[in-house]
Amino acid sequence: MGAVRWIGGVLGWASFGPIGGLIGYFLGSVVDRHLDRILLLSGAGYPARSARGYSATEQRNSFMVSLLVLSSAVIRADGRTLQSELDYVKDFVRRNFGDAAVPEAMRMLDELGRQNIDIYSVGRQIASYMNYSQRLQLFHYLTQIAIADGEFSKSEKTVLESIAAAIGISAADAASVISMFFKDTGSAYSVLGISPSATDDEVKTAYRRMAMKNHPDKVATLGPEVQKAAAEKFRQIQEAYEAIKRERGL
Repeated sequence: MGAVRWIGGVLGWASFGPIGGLIGYFLGSVVDRHLDRILLLSGAGYPARSARGYSATEQRNSFMVSLLVLSSAVIRADGRTLQSELDYVKDFVRRNFGDAAVPEAMRMLDELGRQNIDIYSVGRQIASYMNYSQRLQLFHYLTQIAIADGEFSKSEKTVLESIAAAIGISAADAASVISMFFKDTGSAYSVLGISPSATDDEVKTAYRRMAMKNHPDKVATLGPEVQKAAAEKFRQIQEAYEAIKRERGL
């Protein structure tokens, strides 16, 4: 799969927005002689459709390019580009799109690393095309990238919180995802987005709310690998709820 074919598959989704501009830069760097043809075939230059008008394949493409763009910001957050973080992104691309997509994706990530990513402009575009559950799963992946090296710096946490706000993820839901990876005595409550002082009824309500937003079926259009990751996240929510019930004797 060549760069023209793969990137052309996402350019139509990204047209008329900051992500389209970043992809355009990548295209100009590596396949500029094919740019006019790609613009014609992809529909760039025409108003982008709403999320409801995209096929499952197009939604998967948009999810992947969004991950690449925001991954660049997360990877550079602590001033270092670590191989463990790059390997995590590479593994995601391979599992979801096959070996052939890896070289183009990593070249794109390299080009993105040379750009100043406006998280809020990119985030607004992502929020306008992805449903909330898909954005939650995207944030979950970005958090995993941040901890791929076994550390979680203050700068990485700050960037992740900014990304959450930019893509329309609530602070409570962002904290819930982060708590899935950093467990302490109150992490079960954090996963459900509540405090240990919550009443039993509030615990039950919080669990139902988190289960609804994070159900694997909500991201089924993004492919089996993404749905599998969502199922693992859903399992952690269930485990947090069970831990609280045991603690309270519910």
